[in-house]
Amino acid sequence: MESLSDGRERWRTRPRLSADTAAGLLASARWRGVLAVVLGALPALAFPAPSLWWFAYVALVPWILLARSAPTGRRAAIDGWLGGLGFMVAVHHWLLPSLHVFTLLIAALLGLLWAPWGWLVRHLLGGVASPWRTAAALVVLPSGWLMVELARSWEGLGGPWGLLGSSQWEVGPALRLASVGGVWLISALVVTVNTCVAVLVVAWAARTPGTSRSAAARTIPAAAGLVAVATVTTSAWAWAPHPEPAGKIRVAVVQPGVIDGSGSADKRFAREEALTRDLAGRDLDLVVWGESSVGYDLAERPDVARRIAVLSQEVGADILVNVDARRSDQQGIFKSSVLVGPNGPTGDRYDKMRLVPFGEYVPARSLLGWATSVGKAAGEDRRRGERPVVMDVGDGLKVGPLVCFESAFPDMSRHLTNEGAQLLLAQSSTSSFQSSWAPEQHASLAALRAAETGRPMVHATLTGVSAVYGADGERVGAPLGTSASTTATYDIPLAKGVTPYVRLGDWPVHAALAVLAVLCAAEGVRSLRGPAKGRFRRPAPEPQGPHARTAHGSQAHPWH
Repeated sequence: MESLSDGRERWRTRPRLSADTAAGLLASARWRGVLAVVLGALPALAFPAPSLWWFAYVALVPWILLARSAPTGRRAAIDGWLGGLGFMVAVHHWLLPSLHVFTLLIAALLGLLWAPWGWLVRHLLGGVASPWRTAAALVVLPSGWLMVELARSWEGLGGPWGLLGSSQWEVGPALRLASVGGVWLISALVVTVNTCVAVLVVAWAARTPGTSRSAAARTIPAAAGLVAVATVTTSAWAWAPHPEPAGKIRVAVVQPGVIDGSGSADKRFAREEALTRDLAGRDLDLVVWGESSVGYDLAERPDVARRIAVLSQEVGADILVNVDARRSDQQGIFKSSVLVGPNGPTGDRYDKMRLVPFGEYVPARSLLGWATSVGKAAGEDRRRGERPVVMDVGDGLKVGPLVCFESAFPDMSRHLTNEGAQLLLAQSSTSSFQSSWAPEQHASLAALRAAETGRPMVHATLTGVSAVYGADGERVGAPLGTSASTTATYDIPLAKGVTPYVRLGDWPVHAALAVLAVLCAAEGVRSLRGPAKGRFRRPAPEPQGPHARTAHGSQAHPWH
């Protein structure tokens, strides 16, 4: 009978399934592309509505393991592209009913941004990665990911919706990091953790009696990386200045809810009017309506302007409305935040500057105008505003308005804060996507903008989700869901002071550019010196076959 010690020895020396072999079994030539799409889509579960924020720290690991197992750099780039396609479709899947097949086309084009990232994964982690290449991967892969996020953050490519760091909108330590380096710093650290976990998984799967020391050496950079992430997060928590209290204001949000049928603009206005009138006597400083809350140019409809002014008199506060209408001077259709006081419009108006591609204009309409025939793309291009505006409300309160998708852009709220805004406002509408993840995803962005700038932010919508966040990014009061047709009053603490992010800007992105420049220089030197002398050589294949030898001379098992 086999002794207990013999059994333990057999278990210790049993054939082990390496990470690359497992990936190879799962990803045959026929199914590898499909698997890449599915694995790339996994991080979407970390965003609202699922909001599995903790999943973001391991969601990239399967994708990384797949790309590192690619037989060639070209195949790894394809894995990166298809994974990016899967991610973009998953994060923007709620656009499918509006743009149909065009959503897949856009996702396929944007997915190409991840092709270099997939190549980098294999270049640095493929084969038996040395400690040096592993250490480089912990810096280069997050930097490469930031370049992808930076490129797709351009308005013309859809804007910064679904940045990986945005998934941490309800995590206190992450919000503190946002005050130091914006959403970019959070994204970089999330990718770093994923890379560390992937390295540890590979090292664990590669363990054999003869390679334990080698595998342990390769895990040192990964362990050090996890320690570094914990240190950075702890340091930010302790060092980053907390918002300094600067009084309180009382703001009401008016959410009319879904209005269907003909004459919806008139019905919506009547509902907003009735809800606002009920706010009388609450000692308000400001009332905020959602995006497209007024469907008429106030200069052309002075009767509507007078009705809003009467409401301002009744509630004792200015009202910030949003006008979605053709200007009386025939300049075109603008989306404008307009402040109305007891005497009518105050003259403070902000015209939306960054428009939603296909939703509010069609890029290169002469070429892509056919999108209007297969989906709900804009039939007429909206006009752009020229500059951001900080408005004076009541007793010297300065507010910085943004319209809808502009709340996704960190630079816009940062600019308004530098211009003196004490309160950030986003007027939004996601009524076309009521039963999707979009309303909750959109509302969550305000938490990041508040934490980055150290200024509270109000996210007011027509149909939910409306929410308010304090200067530290923490929620103030209860949000208004997509089924609500009501008002809510919020006592919002103001703050003063300047966060490191407002002062220093997008420094994580600049650091990532520097890292990639150093990598390119190192690769250039390597190519000049010859592959045998360079530090970052082509990934060495892992031992294969029953008689292969490891770096320590021990025999490798075919399932190693």
